[in-house]
Amino acid sequence: MNISTPDLCDEHSDQVRVVTGLNWQHFGGQHAFGGQIETVRCFEDNSVLKQQLFSRGEGKVLVVDGGGSMRHALIGDLIGAEAVNNGWAGVIIHGACRDVDELAKLEIGILALGAVPIKSVRRGEGQLNIPIHFGGVSFHPGDFVYADRNGVIASGQALV
Repeated sequence: MNISTPDLCDEHSDQVRVVTGLNWQHFGGQHAFGGQIETVRCFEDNSVLKQQLFSRGEGKVLVVDGGGSMRHALIGDLIGAEAVNNGWAGVIIHGACRDVDELAKLEIGILALGAVPIKSVRRGEGQLNIPIHFGGVSFHPGDFVYADRNGVIASGQALV
């Protein structure tokens, strides 16, 4: 999929919501990706995120509100590899990841605020496919998200 968020913003200015105020870092092997949104809200507990990425992704993007926490990584190499095997296009995490050298080898888009070596806690907490909000944008399950080195945008309809 050929994604250019500046071009999408120019062509669909009245349909895009642009994430602002966050300094994303690319950790996956794909730096431009997009797809239909599924969401997870979790804080330092990746139980629901893991469960979702271990299911069929069918080209979707999992958008994760991790509360911006940099204390525990929500994704690492093992979960990332399963996401690839299950056909996910990408993962956008308002939080941290780990195993960055291994994530970089995976053919998937992975955006996060940064990295930390400490794994997630597992208490079975989290919410799946609810509206979430960060960076000035609301993400709704079934909407679409696109990301590249320029930033992240969301839309109520497919743009590519």
